[in-house]
Amino acid sequence: MAKKNPIENEEFDMTPIITLTLDNEETLECYVIATFPAGNYEYVALLPCEGEQYDEGEVFLYRFKEENGEPVLGQIETDEEFEIVSEAFDEVLDSMEYDEIVTLDEEEE
Repeated sequence: MAKKNPIENEEFDMTPIITLTLDNEETLECYVIATFPAGNYEYVALLPCEGEQYDEGEVFLYRFKEENGEPVLGQIETDEEFEIVSEAFDEVLDSMEYDEIVTLDEEEE
């Protein structure tokens, strides 16, 4: 069964996928929703692909960097760091929604 991209915006039709290896050695494919800075690090927001056993709309946040062209993910280490990252991700989502609204308005003209 083909995976359906949950992001309807044409800009995201080619959303990259990262495969996570979980603690129990299972793998989980996730769409990369956004990479963004917060505090002293870059972060990535991942959304499990359709059909996975996670709550609909559940997003995973990780520290993010690239080494030799490959993504390297790291854990968010404290509640304070998580709070900073969550707020930054909310701003990213607000920006994405604003961009979508502006694009729709321009198309209607």
